[in-house]
Amino acid sequence: MNYETYYIPANFTDAGRIFGMFEIRNVMEALILGAPVIFLCAYLLPFELTTKIIVTMTIFIPVAGFALIGISDESLTRYVGAGLRWRKNKRILTYRGEVNYHEFERAYIRRKNSRAG
Repeated sequence: MNYETYYIPANFTDAGRIFGMFEIRNVMEALILGAPVIFLCAYLLPFELTTKIIVTMTIFIPVAGFALIGISDESLTRYVGAGLRWRKNKRILTYRGEVNYHEFERAYIRRKNSRAG
């Protein structure tokens, strides 16, 4: 029996990532969130150039870094989308004691028919 040994390179999972760390989607989100910060700081701050750079980087680095890292290994848009989907589809469960299923069914059908008609 001849067995061949295949060596898996250390960077085999780096496809679709920039610098092997950041997903392309997260980099795009960081650029989209960071560009307005740079623009607003560069043109609206009434300081000298060095002070503008320091203030801009103080604001830009946390914003872009947060977008690069994401939340729970997801990009910010995926996380916000999941939160909005949950918010839209959430249900409130309450227990009000014993339930008369026949009355509940009649009330449900009445509500359903009143909305349709």
